[in-house]
Amino acid sequence: MAELTGIGVSAGLAGGPLLRIAAVPALPEPAPVADTAAEVEKAFAALAEVVADLGRRADRATDATVAEVLRAEAMMADDPMLREAVQEGIEGGTDAVHAIDAAFATHRAAFEAAGGYLAERVADLDDLRNRAVAVCLGRPMPGVPQPGHPYVLAARDLAPADTADLDPQQVVGLITADGGPTSHTAILARALGLPAVVSCKGILDVEDGTLVTLDGTTGVVETGVSAEAVDAVRAKASEAAKAIADSSGPGRTSDGHAVALLANVGSGKDATAAASADAEGVGLFRTELLFLDRTREPGLDEQVAAYREVFAAMAGRRVVIRTLDAGADKPLPFLHQDGEPNPALGVRGLRIARQRPDVLTTQLAAIAQAAIQTDADVWVMAPMVSTVAEAAEFAAAVHAAGLPKAGVMIEVPAAALRAEKLLGVVDFLSIGTNDLSQYTFAADRQVGTLAELLDPWQPALLQLIAACGAAGKATGKSVGVCGEAASDPALAPVLAGLGITSLSMSARALPAVRASLAAHTLAECERLAAAVLDAEDPAQARKLVS
Repeated sequence: MAELTGIGVSAGLAGGPLLRIAAVPALPEPAPVADTAAEVEKAFAALAEVVADLGRRADRATDATVAEVLRAEAMMADDPMLREAVQEGIEGGTDAVHAIDAAFATHRAAFEAAGGYLAERVADLDDLRNRAVAVCLGRPMPGVPQPGHPYVLAARDLAPADTADLDPQQVVGLITADGGPTSHTAILARALGLPAVVSCKGILDVEDGTLVTLDGTTGVVETGVSAEAVDAVRAKASEAAKAIADSSGPGRTSDGHAVALLANVGSGKDATAAASADAEGVGLFRTELLFLDRTREPGLDEQVAAYREVFAAMAGRRVVIRTLDAGADKPLPFLHQDGEPNPALGVRGLRIARQRPDVLTTQLAAIAQAAIQTDADVWVMAPMVSTVAEAAEFAAAVHAAGLPKAGVMIEVPAAALRAEKLLGVVDFLSIGTNDLSQYTFAADRQVGTLAELLDPWQPALLQLIAACGAAGKATGKSVGVCGEAASDPALAPVLAGLGITSLSMSARALPAVRASLAAHTLAECERLAAAVLDAEDPAQARKLVS
Protein backbone atom coordinates (compact mmCIF):
# COMPACT_ATOMS: atom_id res chain seq x y z
CA MET A 1 0.00 0.00 0.00
CA ALA A 2 1.22 3.51 -0.82
CA GLU A 3 -0.09 6.88 0.28
CA LEU A 4 -0.44 9.92 -1.97
CA THR A 5 -1.50 13.36 -0.81
CA GLY A 6 -3.44 16.06 -2.58
CA ILE A 7 -5.94 18.74 -1.63
CA GLY A 8 -9.33 17.55 -0.42
CA VAL A 9 -11.91 19.74 -2.18
CA SER A 10 -15.14 17.79 -1.74
CA ALA A 11 -15.69 16.04 1.57
CA GLY A 12 -16.50 12.35 1.91
CA LEU A 13 -14.96 8.90 1.69
CA ALA A 14 -14.81 6.65 -1.38
CA GLY A 15 -13.05 3.49 -2.51
CA GLY A 16 -12.84 1.15 -5.47
CA PRO A 17 -10.77 0.29 -8.53
CA LEU A 18 -9.07 3.27 -10.17
CA LEU A 19 -9.84 4.01 -13.83
CA ARG A 20 -8.39 6.85 -15.85
CA ILE A 21 -10.16 9.05 -18.38
CA ALA A 22 -9.70 8.16 -22.06
CA ALA A 23 -6.68 9.59 -23.83
CA VAL A 24 -6.96 12.49 -26.24
CA PRO A 25 -6.52 11.47 -29.90
CA ALA A 26 -3.10 12.33 -31.35
CA LEU A 27 -2.87 14.64 -34.32
CA PRO A 28 -2.12 12.88 -37.64
CA GLU A 29 0.48 14.18 -40.08
CA PRO A 30 -0.70 17.33 -41.95
CA ALA A 31 -2.54 16.56 -45.19
CA PRO A 32 -2.84 18.63 -48.38
CA VAL A 33 -6.14 20.46 -48.90
CA ALA A 34 -7.71 19.61 -52.26
CA ASP A 35 -11.16 21.19 -51.72
CA THR A 36 -11.02 24.25 -49.46
CA ALA A 37 -14.79 24.69 -49.19
CA ALA A 38 -15.31 21.04 -48.23
CA GLU A 39 -12.53 21.24 -45.66
CA VAL A 40 -14.08 24.35 -44.09
CA GLU A 41 -17.45 22.60 -44.01
CA LYS A 42 -15.85 19.59 -42.31
CA ALA A 43 -14.24 21.78 -39.63
CA PHE A 44 -17.39 23.82 -39.01
CA ALA A 45 -19.44 20.60 -38.74
CA ALA A 46 -17.04 19.31 -36.08
CA LEU A 47 -17.36 22.53 -34.06
CA ALA A 48 -21.15 22.47 -34.47
CA GLU A 49 -21.30 18.90 -33.19
CA VAL A 50 -19.28 19.88 -30.12
CA VAL A 51 -21.69 22.77 -29.44
CA ALA A 52 -24.71 20.51 -29.93
CA ASP A 53 -23.24 17.78 -27.72
CA LEU A 54 -22.59 20.26 -24.89
CA GLY A 55 -26.12 21.57 -25.25
CA ARG A 56 -27.54 18.06 -24.95
CA ARG A 57 -25.40 17.40 -21.89
CA ALA A 58 -26.56 20.68 -20.34
CA ASP A 59 -30.19 19.72 -20.96
CA ARG A 60 -29.62 16.35 -19.28
CA ALA A 61 -27.74 17.79 -16.30
CA THR A 62 -29.77 17.62 -13.11
CA ASP A 63 -27.65 20.22 -11.33
CA ALA A 64 -28.05 23.90 -12.26
CA THR A 65 -24.35 24.67 -11.74
CA VAL A 66 -23.30 21.88 -14.09
CA ALA A 67 -25.78 23.00 -16.75
CA GLU A 68 -24.62 26.59 -16.44
CA VAL A 69 -20.95 25.67 -16.87
CA LEU A 70 -21.71 23.46 -19.89
CA ARG A 71 -23.68 26.18 -21.63
CA ALA A 72 -20.84 28.64 -21.03
CA GLU A 73 -18.44 26.15 -22.60
CA ALA A 74 -20.77 25.68 -25.59
CA MET A 75 -20.74 29.44 -26.14
CA MET A 76 -16.93 29.37 -26.32
CA ALA A 77 -17.03 26.65 -29.01
CA ASP A 78 -19.61 28.65 -30.95
CA ASP A 79 -17.47 31.81 -31.04
CA PRO A 80 -17.55 33.40 -34.55
CA MET A 81 -13.93 34.54 -34.11
CA LEU A 82 -12.91 30.92 -33.54
CA ARG A 83 -14.64 29.79 -36.75
CA GLU A 84 -13.09 32.72 -38.60
CA ALA A 85 -9.62 31.66 -37.46
CA VAL A 86 -10.28 28.06 -38.54
CA GLN A 87 -11.46 29.21 -41.96
CA GLU A 88 -8.43 31.46 -42.42
CA GLY A 89 -6.16 28.55 -41.56
CA ILE A 90 -7.78 26.25 -44.11
CA GLU A 91 -7.74 28.95 -46.79
CA GLY A 92 -4.04 29.25 -46.06
CA GLY A 93 -3.54 25.57 -46.93
CA THR A 94 -3.95 23.86 -43.54
CA ASP A 95 -6.22 20.81 -43.26
CA ALA A 96 -9.32 20.93 -41.02
CA VAL A 97 -7.87 19.09 -38.01
CA HIS A 98 -4.71 21.19 -37.85
CA ALA A 99 -6.64 24.42 -38.52
CA ILE A 100 -8.86 23.64 -35.51
CA ASP A 101 -5.81 22.86 -33.41
CA ALA A 102 -4.10 26.12 -34.45
CA ALA A 103 -7.19 28.27 -33.86
CA PHE A 104 -7.63 26.93 -30.33
CA ALA A 105 -3.92 27.41 -29.67
CA THR A 106 -4.24 31.08 -30.62
CA HIS A 107 -7.27 31.54 -28.37
CA ARG A 108 -5.49 29.72 -25.58
CA ALA A 109 -2.49 32.05 -25.76
CA ALA A 110 -4.77 35.09 -25.73
CA PHE A 111 -6.68 33.83 -22.68
CA GLU A 112 -3.45 33.08 -20.83
CA ALA A 113 -2.09 36.53 -21.64
CA ALA A 114 -5.30 38.17 -20.38
CA GLY A 115 -4.91 36.38 -17.03
CA GLY A 116 -7.55 36.25 -14.28
CA TYR A 117 -11.00 34.97 -15.20
CA LEU A 118 -10.10 34.32 -18.85
CA ALA A 119 -6.97 32.40 -17.89
CA GLU A 120 -9.15 30.19 -15.69
CA ARG A 121 -11.01 29.12 -18.85
CA VAL A 122 -7.89 27.68 -20.56
CA ALA A 123 -8.73 24.13 -19.44
CA ASP A 124 -12.16 24.56 -21.04
CA LEU A 125 -10.52 25.58 -24.33
CA ASP A 126 -8.28 22.50 -24.21
CA ASP A 127 -11.33 20.30 -23.71
CA LEU A 128 -13.15 21.92 -26.62
CA ARG A 129 -10.12 21.51 -28.85
CA ASN A 130 -9.83 17.81 -27.97
CA ARG A 131 -13.50 17.18 -28.67
CA ALA A 132 -13.47 19.05 -31.98
CA VAL A 133 -10.32 17.23 -33.11
CA ALA A 134 -11.85 13.85 -32.21
CA VAL A 135 -15.02 14.58 -34.18
CA CYS A 136 -13.01 15.84 -37.13
CA LEU A 137 -11.02 12.57 -37.11
CA GLY A 138 -14.23 10.54 -36.99
CA ARG A 139 -13.52 9.24 -33.49
CA PRO A 140 -15.65 9.32 -30.32
CA MET A 141 -15.18 12.39 -28.16
CA PRO A 142 -12.95 11.86 -25.12
CA GLY A 143 -15.02 10.83 -22.14
CA VAL A 144 -15.15 8.93 -18.87
CA PRO A 145 -15.09 5.09 -18.73
CA GLN A 146 -18.38 3.24 -18.31
CA PRO A 147 -17.31 -0.21 -17.04
CA GLY A 148 -20.66 -1.06 -15.45
CA HIS A 149 -19.38 -1.16 -11.85
CA PRO A 150 -18.37 1.40 -9.18
CA TYR A 151 -14.91 2.94 -9.59
CA VAL A 152 -12.78 5.96 -8.69
CA LEU A 153 -12.10 8.23 -11.68
CA ALA A 154 -8.58 9.65 -12.17
CA ALA A 155 -7.54 12.33 -14.66
CA ARG A 156 -5.03 15.11 -15.10
CA ASP A 157 -7.99 17.50 -14.78
CA LEU A 158 -11.68 17.23 -15.56
CA ALA A 159 -13.55 19.41 -18.04
CA PRO A 160 -17.19 20.34 -17.34
CA ALA A 161 -18.35 18.04 -20.15
CA ASP A 162 -16.54 15.11 -18.49
CA THR A 163 -18.55 15.51 -15.33
CA ALA A 164 -21.97 16.10 -16.91
CA ASP A 165 -22.64 12.43 -17.55
CA LEU A 166 -21.03 11.06 -14.41
CA ASP A 167 -23.21 8.36 -12.96
CA PRO A 168 -22.86 8.44 -9.12
CA GLN A 169 -23.77 4.75 -9.12
CA GLN A 170 -20.52 4.09 -11.01
CA VAL A 171 -18.18 7.03 -10.31
CA VAL A 172 -17.84 7.12 -6.51
CA GLY A 173 -14.92 9.57 -6.24
CA LEU A 174 -12.63 11.87 -8.24
CA ILE A 175 -8.84 12.29 -8.10
CA THR A 176 -6.97 14.70 -10.38
CA ALA A 177 -3.26 15.38 -10.76
CA ASP A 178 -3.81 19.10 -11.44
CA GLY A 179 -6.35 21.67 -10.30
CA GLY A 180 -6.93 23.61 -7.13
CA PRO A 181 -9.71 24.38 -4.64
CA THR A 182 -11.31 26.81 -7.10
CA SER A 183 -10.96 24.71 -10.28
CA HIS A 184 -13.98 23.50 -12.20
CA THR A 185 -13.27 19.97 -10.98
CA ALA A 186 -13.58 21.12 -7.38
CA ILE A 187 -16.70 23.20 -7.98
CA LEU A 188 -18.46 20.48 -9.94
CA ALA A 189 -17.47 17.70 -7.53
CA ARG A 190 -19.07 19.64 -4.69
CA ALA A 191 -22.12 20.35 -6.85
CA LEU A 192 -22.46 16.62 -7.60
CA GLY A 193 -21.73 15.54 -4.02
CA LEU A 194 -18.74 13.40 -5.03
CA PRO A 195 -15.71 13.05 -2.72
CA ALA A 196 -12.74 14.59 -4.56
CA VAL A 197 -9.00 15.18 -4.20
CA VAL A 198 -7.13 17.50 -6.60
CA SER A 199 -3.45 18.31 -7.13
CA CYS A 200 -2.58 14.69 -6.27
CA LYS A 201 0.82 14.17 -7.84
CA GLY A 202 1.56 10.61 -8.87
CA ILE A 203 -2.04 9.50 -9.33
CA LEU A 204 -1.56 9.14 -13.09
CA ASP A 205 1.26 6.66 -12.45
CA VAL A 206 -1.16 4.28 -10.69
CA GLU A 207 -2.26 1.46 -12.99
CA ASP A 208 -5.87 1.11 -14.04
CA GLY A 209 -7.74 -1.37 -11.84
CA THR A 210 -5.65 -0.72 -8.71
CA LEU A 211 -7.83 -0.58 -5.58
CA VAL A 212 -7.70 2.86 -3.95
CA THR A 213 -9.43 4.82 -1.19
CA LEU A 214 -9.71 8.60 -0.91
CA ASP A 215 -10.65 11.07 1.78
CA GLY A 216 -12.11 14.26 0.31
CA THR A 217 -11.56 16.10 3.60
CA THR A 218 -7.91 15.32 4.33
CA GLY A 219 -6.77 14.86 0.71
CA VAL A 220 -5.22 11.46 1.49
CA VAL A 221 -5.31 8.80 -1.26
CA GLU A 222 -4.24 5.24 -0.45
CA THR A 223 -3.35 3.01 -3.39
CA GLY A 224 -2.95 -0.76 -3.58
CA VAL A 225 -5.33 -1.35 -0.66
CA SER A 226 -7.20 -4.59 0.02
CA ALA A 227 -10.80 -5.32 -0.92
CA GLU A 228 -11.60 -5.35 2.82
CA ALA A 229 -10.25 -1.81 3.17
CA VAL A 230 -12.47 -0.65 0.32
CA ASP A 231 -15.50 -2.30 1.94
CA ALA A 232 -14.74 -0.60 5.27
CA VAL A 233 -14.51 2.83 3.61
CA ARG A 234 -17.75 2.26 1.74
CA ALA A 235 -19.50 1.28 4.99
CA LYS A 236 -18.34 4.53 6.63
CA ALA A 237 -19.45 6.53 3.60
CA SER A 238 -22.86 4.88 3.69
CA GLU A 239 -23.25 5.70 7.38
CA ALA A 240 -22.35 9.35 6.74
CA ALA A 241 -24.77 9.52 3.78
CA LYS A 242 -27.62 8.32 5.99
CA ALA A 243 -26.91 11.05 8.58
CA ILE A 244 -26.89 13.64 5.81
CA ALA A 245 -30.13 12.34 4.30
CA ASP A 246 -31.82 12.53 7.70
CA SER A 247 -30.89 16.21 8.21
CA SER A 248 -33.42 18.98 7.55
CA GLY A 249 -34.46 22.43 8.69
CA PRO A 250 -32.42 25.52 9.64
CA GLY A 251 -28.70 25.34 10.36
CA ARG A 252 -28.06 24.70 14.05
CA THR A 253 -25.36 23.33 16.28
CA SER A 254 -26.47 20.44 18.49
CA ASP A 255 -27.18 22.91 21.33
CA GLY A 256 -29.24 25.24 19.13
CA HIS A 257 -26.78 27.97 18.06
CA ALA A 258 -28.09 29.26 14.71
CA VAL A 259 -25.88 29.40 11.61
CA ALA A 260 -28.07 30.31 8.63
CA LEU A 261 -27.61 27.98 5.65
CA LEU A 262 -28.03 29.89 2.40
CA ALA A 263 -27.53 29.16 -1.31
CA ASN A 264 -25.43 30.73 -4.05
CA VAL A 265 -27.52 31.39 -7.18
CA GLY A 266 -27.26 33.16 -10.53
CA SER A 267 -30.82 32.94 -11.85
CA GLY A 268 -34.44 32.37 -10.95
CA LYS A 269 -34.06 28.71 -11.88
CA ASP A 270 -31.20 28.35 -9.38
CA ALA A 271 -33.27 30.09 -6.71
CA THR A 272 -36.21 27.74 -7.25
CA ALA A 273 -33.87 24.75 -6.86
CA ALA A 274 -32.38 26.27 -3.71
CA ALA A 275 -35.83 26.82 -2.21
CA SER A 276 -36.62 23.15 -2.87
CA ALA A 277 -33.36 22.15 -1.17
CA ASP A 278 -34.46 23.69 2.15
CA ALA A 279 -32.16 26.73 1.86
CA GLU A 280 -32.98 29.42 4.41
CA GLY A 281 -32.39 32.04 1.74
CA VAL A 282 -29.79 33.22 -0.77
CA GLY A 283 -26.41 34.29 0.52
CA LEU A 284 -24.97 35.22 -2.87
CA PHE A 285 -27.04 36.23 -5.88
CA ARG A 286 -24.51 36.76 -8.68
CA THR A 287 -25.76 39.36 -11.16
CA GLU A 288 -22.91 39.05 -13.67
CA LEU A 289 -24.70 36.46 -15.84
CA LEU A 290 -27.17 39.14 -16.93
CA PHE A 291 -24.32 41.30 -18.22
CA LEU A 292 -22.18 38.66 -19.99
CA ASP A 293 -21.41 39.13 -23.70
CA ARG A 294 -23.38 42.39 -23.86
CA THR A 295 -22.17 45.36 -25.86
CA ARG A 296 -24.63 47.51 -23.88
CA GLU A 297 -25.65 47.00 -20.28
CA PRO A 298 -29.11 45.52 -19.72
CA GLY A 299 -31.77 48.20 -19.24
CA LEU A 300 -33.63 48.99 -16.03
CA ASP A 301 -36.74 46.98 -16.90
CA GLU A 302 -34.72 43.91 -17.94
CA GLN A 303 -32.78 44.03 -14.69
CA VAL A 304 -35.96 44.45 -12.62
CA ALA A 305 -37.47 41.35 -14.26
CA ALA A 306 -34.37 39.23 -13.65
CA TYR A 307 -33.99 40.24 -10.01
CA ARG A 308 -37.72 39.90 -9.31
CA GLU A 309 -37.62 36.29 -10.51
CA VAL A 310 -35.08 35.37 -7.84
CA PHE A 311 -36.73 37.44 -5.12
CA ALA A 312 -40.10 35.83 -5.86
CA ALA A 313 -38.62 32.32 -5.66
CA MET A 314 -37.35 33.19 -2.19
CA ALA A 315 -40.47 34.94 -0.93
CA GLY A 316 -40.26 35.65 2.79
CA ARG A 317 -36.58 34.68 2.96
CA ARG A 318 -33.30 36.58 2.87
CA VAL A 319 -31.71 37.29 -0.53
CA VAL A 320 -28.24 38.85 -0.55
CA ILE A 321 -27.70 40.30 -4.01
CA ARG A 322 -24.22 41.31 -5.13
CA THR A 323 -23.81 44.29 -7.41
CA LEU A 324 -21.87 43.75 -10.62
CA ASP A 325 -18.63 41.84 -9.99
CA ALA A 326 -16.81 42.42 -13.27
CA GLY A 327 -14.09 44.46 -14.90
CA ALA A 328 -10.32 44.02 -15.28
CA ASP A 329 -9.77 40.24 -14.90
CA LYS A 330 -13.49 39.65 -15.55
CA PRO A 331 -13.90 41.86 -18.64
CA LEU A 332 -17.30 42.76 -20.07
CA PRO A 333 -17.57 44.31 -23.57
CA PHE A 334 -19.85 47.21 -22.60
CA LEU A 335 -17.40 48.51 -20.00
CA HIS A 336 -14.84 49.32 -22.75
CA GLN A 337 -11.90 49.10 -20.35
CA ASP A 338 -8.32 49.51 -21.49
CA GLY A 339 -5.88 46.71 -20.75
CA GLU A 340 -4.26 46.72 -17.32
CA PRO A 341 -0.80 45.40 -16.39
CA ASN A 342 -2.21 43.39 -13.44
CA PRO A 343 -5.95 42.87 -14.10
CA ALA A 344 -6.61 41.03 -10.82
CA LEU A 345 -5.40 44.18 -9.05
CA GLY A 346 -7.23 46.60 -11.30
CA VAL A 347 -10.54 48.37 -11.78
CA ARG A 348 -13.11 45.70 -10.97
CA GLY A 349 -16.13 45.23 -8.72
CA LEU A 350 -17.20 48.41 -6.89
CA ARG A 351 -14.22 50.20 -8.43
CA ILE A 352 -16.12 50.25 -11.75
CA ALA A 353 -18.35 52.91 -10.19
CA ARG A 354 -15.38 55.31 -10.23
CA GLN A 355 -15.52 55.26 -14.04
CA ARG A 356 -19.17 54.36 -14.63
CA PRO A 357 -21.30 55.49 -11.66
CA ASP A 358 -24.41 55.11 -13.83
CA VAL A 359 -23.97 51.32 -13.91
CA LEU A 360 -24.27 51.10 -10.12
CA THR A 361 -27.06 53.68 -9.94
CA THR A 362 -29.18 51.80 -12.49
CA GLN A 363 -28.54 48.46 -10.82
CA LEU A 364 -29.53 49.72 -7.37
CA ALA A 365 -32.70 51.28 -8.80
CA ALA A 366 -33.58 47.96 -10.46
CA ILE A 367 -32.96 46.02 -7.25
CA ALA A 368 -35.14 48.45 -5.30
CA GLN A 369 -38.01 48.19 -7.79
CA ALA A 370 -37.82 44.38 -7.84
CA ALA A 371 -37.67 44.24 -4.05
CA ILE A 372 -40.85 46.32 -3.69
CA GLN A 373 -42.70 43.87 -5.95
CA THR A 374 -41.97 40.84 -3.71
CA ASP A 375 -41.75 40.17 0.02
CA ALA A 376 -38.19 38.81 -0.03
CA ASP A 377 -35.84 40.26 2.61
CA VAL A 378 -33.39 41.90 0.17
CA TRP A 379 -29.84 42.76 1.29
CA VAL A 380 -27.35 44.38 -1.12
CA MET A 381 -23.59 44.01 -1.06
CA ALA A 382 -20.66 45.31 -3.10
CA PRO A 383 -17.63 43.29 -4.28
CA MET A 384 -13.98 44.38 -4.11
CA VAL A 385 -14.19 46.87 -1.24
CA SER A 386 -10.91 47.84 0.44
CA THR A 387 -11.54 50.88 2.61
CA VAL A 388 -14.09 52.23 5.08
CA ALA A 389 -14.64 55.24 2.81
CA GLU A 390 -15.62 52.97 -0.10
CA ALA A 391 -17.98 51.03 2.16
CA ALA A 392 -19.61 54.20 3.53
CA GLU A 393 -20.13 55.62 0.05
CA PHE A 394 -21.71 52.36 -1.14
CA ALA A 395 -23.99 52.13 1.92
CA ALA A 396 -25.17 55.68 1.33
CA ALA A 397 -26.00 54.83 -2.31
CA VAL A 398 -27.91 51.71 -1.26
CA HIS A 399 -29.93 53.54 1.36
CA ALA A 400 -30.60 56.42 -1.04
CA ALA A 401 -32.10 53.88 -3.44
CA GLY A 402 -34.56 52.89 -0.70
CA LEU A 403 -32.91 49.60 0.22
CA PRO A 404 -32.50 49.06 3.98
CA LYS A 405 -29.56 46.61 4.19
CA ALA A 406 -26.12 47.46 2.76
CA GLY A 407 -23.08 45.26 3.12
CA VAL A 408 -19.68 44.62 1.57
CA MET A 409 -17.66 41.59 0.63
CA ILE A 410 -14.42 40.83 2.40
CA GLU A 411 -12.07 39.80 -0.41
CA VAL A 412 -8.84 41.62 0.36
CA PRO A 413 -6.79 41.57 3.58
CA ALA A 414 -7.17 45.35 4.00
CA ALA A 415 -10.91 44.91 4.43
CA ALA A 416 -10.58 41.96 6.82
CA LEU A 417 -8.16 43.88 9.02
CA ARG A 418 -10.63 46.78 9.24
CA ALA A 419 -13.74 44.61 9.65
CA GLU A 420 -15.02 46.32 12.80
CA LYS A 421 -14.59 49.77 11.24
CA LEU A 422 -16.44 48.56 8.14
CA LEU A 423 -19.29 47.30 10.29
CA GLY A 424 -19.49 50.82 11.69
CA VAL A 425 -20.81 52.01 8.30
CA VAL A 426 -22.50 48.92 6.79
CA ASP A 427 -25.07 46.43 8.04
CA PHE A 428 -23.26 43.16 7.30
CA LEU A 429 -20.14 41.51 5.84
CA SER A 430 -19.82 38.52 3.53
CA ILE A 431 -16.43 36.83 3.10
CA GLY A 432 -15.45 35.63 -0.38
CA THR A 433 -12.80 33.08 0.56
CA ASN A 434 -11.55 32.43 -2.99
CA ASP A 435 -10.48 36.01 -3.63
CA LEU A 436 -9.42 36.55 -0.02
CA SER A 437 -7.03 33.59 -0.41
CA GLN A 438 -5.71 34.90 -3.71
CA TYR A 439 -4.90 38.32 -2.33
CA THR A 440 -3.68 37.13 1.07
CA PHE A 441 -1.14 34.73 -0.41
CA ALA A 442 -0.44 36.72 -3.61
CA ALA A 443 -1.25 33.49 -5.45
CA ASP A 444 -3.12 33.58 -8.75
CA ARG A 445 -6.14 31.27 -8.61
CA GLN A 446 -5.29 29.99 -12.08
CA VAL A 447 -1.77 28.78 -11.31
CA GLY A 448 -2.06 25.10 -10.41
CA THR A 449 1.40 24.92 -8.88
CA LEU A 450 0.26 27.42 -6.23
CA ALA A 451 -2.93 25.53 -5.41
CA GLU A 452 -1.86 24.63 -1.87
CA LEU A 453 -1.73 28.35 -1.03
CA LEU A 454 -5.41 28.66 -1.94
CA ASP A 455 -6.48 25.93 0.45
CA PRO A 456 -9.30 27.33 2.66
CA TRP A 457 -7.72 25.54 5.64
CA GLN A 458 -4.66 27.82 5.51
CA PRO A 459 -4.29 29.16 9.07
CA ALA A 460 -3.53 32.70 7.84
CA LEU A 461 -6.80 32.79 5.90
CA LEU A 462 -8.69 31.46 8.92
CA GLN A 463 -7.06 34.16 11.05
CA LEU A 464 -8.50 36.86 8.78
CA ILE A 465 -11.92 35.16 8.94
CA ALA A 466 -11.58 35.11 12.73
CA ALA A 467 -10.97 38.87 12.72
CA CYS A 468 -14.21 39.36 10.79
CA GLY A 469 -16.12 37.01 13.09
CA ALA A 470 -14.88 38.88 16.14
CA ALA A 471 -15.96 42.18 14.57
CA GLY A 472 -19.41 40.72 14.00
CA LYS A 473 -19.68 39.64 17.64
CA ALA A 474 -18.50 43.07 18.85
CA THR A 475 -21.05 44.96 16.76
CA GLY A 476 -23.89 42.43 16.82
CA LYS A 477 -23.99 42.35 13.02
CA SER A 478 -24.06 39.46 10.55
CA VAL A 479 -20.82 38.08 9.07
CA GLY A 480 -21.25 35.33 6.48
CA VAL A 481 -19.04 33.22 4.25
CA CYS A 482 -20.13 32.80 0.65
CA GLY A 483 -16.95 31.37 -0.89
CA GLU A 484 -16.30 27.74 -1.69
CA ALA A 485 -15.07 27.22 1.88
CA ALA A 486 -18.67 27.44 3.06
CA SER A 487 -19.51 24.13 1.38
CA ASP A 488 -16.86 22.12 3.25
CA PRO A 489 -18.73 20.14 5.95
CA ALA A 490 -15.57 19.62 8.00
CA LEU A 491 -14.80 23.34 7.99
CA ALA A 492 -18.36 24.42 8.88
CA PRO A 493 -17.99 23.88 12.67
CA VAL A 494 -14.69 25.78 12.58
CA LEU A 495 -16.31 28.73 10.83
CA ALA A 496 -19.18 28.71 13.33
CA GLY A 497 -16.59 28.73 16.12
CA LEU A 498 -14.90 31.74 14.53
CA GLY A 499 -18.14 33.72 14.82
CA ILE A 500 -19.53 33.27 11.31
CA THR A 501 -23.32 33.63 11.34
CA SER A 502 -24.24 32.30 7.89
CA LEU A 503 -22.80 29.96 5.25
CA SER A 504 -23.78 30.18 1.57
CA MET A 505 -23.03 27.39 -0.92
CA SER A 506 -24.42 25.36 -3.80
CA ALA A 507 -27.81 23.88 -2.93
CA ARG A 508 -26.39 20.36 -3.24
CA ALA A 509 -23.90 21.01 -0.44
CA LEU A 510 -26.49 22.15 2.12
CA PRO A 511 -27.46 18.77 3.69
CA ALA A 512 -23.87 17.72 4.47
CA VAL A 513 -23.02 21.09 6.03
CA ARG A 514 -26.27 21.02 8.02
CA ALA A 515 -25.47 17.53 9.35
CA SER A 516 -21.92 18.53 10.26
CA LEU A 517 -23.06 21.55 12.29
CA ALA A 518 -25.70 19.47 14.04
CA ALA A 519 -23.01 17.04 15.21
CA HIS A 520 -21.20 19.69 17.33
CA THR A 521 -22.05 22.00 20.21
CA LEU A 522 -21.06 25.65 19.96
CA ALA A 523 -18.38 25.07 22.62
CA GLU A 524 -16.90 22.26 20.49
CA CYS A 525 -16.97 24.55 17.43
CA GLU A 526 -15.08 27.24 19.38
CA ARG A 527 -12.53 24.66 20.59
CA LEU A 528 -11.93 23.44 17.03
CA ALA A 529 -11.61 27.03 15.81
CA ALA A 530 -8.98 27.84 18.42
CA ALA A 531 -7.08 24.68 17.52
CA VAL A 532 -6.90 25.33 13.77
CA LEU A 533 -5.73 28.90 14.32
CA ASP A 534 -2.70 27.44 16.08
CA ALA A 535 -2.05 24.82 13.36
CA GLU A 536 1.20 24.95 11.41
CA ASP A 537 -0.41 24.27 8.03
CA PRO A 538 -3.65 23.09 6.35
CA ALA A 539 -2.79 19.40 6.75
CA GLN A 540 -2.38 19.74 10.51
CA ALA A 541 -5.52 21.88 10.71
CA ARG A 542 -7.56 19.14 9.02
CA LYS A 543 -6.14 16.46 11.31
CA LEU A 544 -7.12 18.49 14.37
CA VAL A 545 -10.72 18.48 13.21
CA SER A 546 -11.03 14.97 11.76
